[in-house]
Amino acid sequence: MIRIGLTGGIGSGKSTVAAMLVPHGATLVDTDAIARQLALPRGAAMAEIARTFGPSVIDREGGLDRAAMRALVFADVNARYRLEAVLHPLIGAEAERQAREASGPVVFDVPLLAESGHWRDRVDRVLVVDCHEATQLERVLQRPGWTLATARAVIAQQASRQVRRACADAVIYNDALPVEHLALEVRELCRHWLGSA
Repeated sequence: MIRIGLTGGIGSGKSTVAAMLVPHGATLVDTDAIARQLALPRGAAMAEIARTFGPSVIDREGGLDRAAMRALVFADVNARYRLEAVLHPLIGAEAERQAREASGPVVFDVPLLAESGHWRDRVDRVLVVDCHEATQLERVLQRPGWTLATARAVIAQQASRQVRRACADAVIYNDALPVEHLALEVRELCRHWLGSA
């Protein structure tokens, strides 16, 4: 059972590629979705997040105030490391639980795969979705609530394009690529890696 790590910078189109892999028989394990679940009210990470960061990052329902945490992490890199120390072990455990339930190829959607010291060892192959920073910014600014400064700050905290490509077994360049052409790229990759037509 092949295990694929899928990664890419914010706005690269990684989530679109992830969705395109599923019809080819892959089980998708979305680590961002797992992180969101962990940080919901009564989520498994919330007690430790509250102990670590205090009430300023907790919303009225008892979940993570993502905007407040984002601001804190951008202002203090140590806050990011403390948050990762809480979330990453829980994310890894849940990702492995979901993978064990799969009956075929597993795709781990991991935004910070290149930044992580352990994900490369957990997968057989790495697929990177890549595009220019200008394209990333253009796409992210179409999302509600995002500013140019925030988008640039997120990109600056992520691994560079060069670092992501260096850990890749395959790269899909998704700059101004029509969605039907992107689907063809994904299909060709699946033919080689998964044996699907």
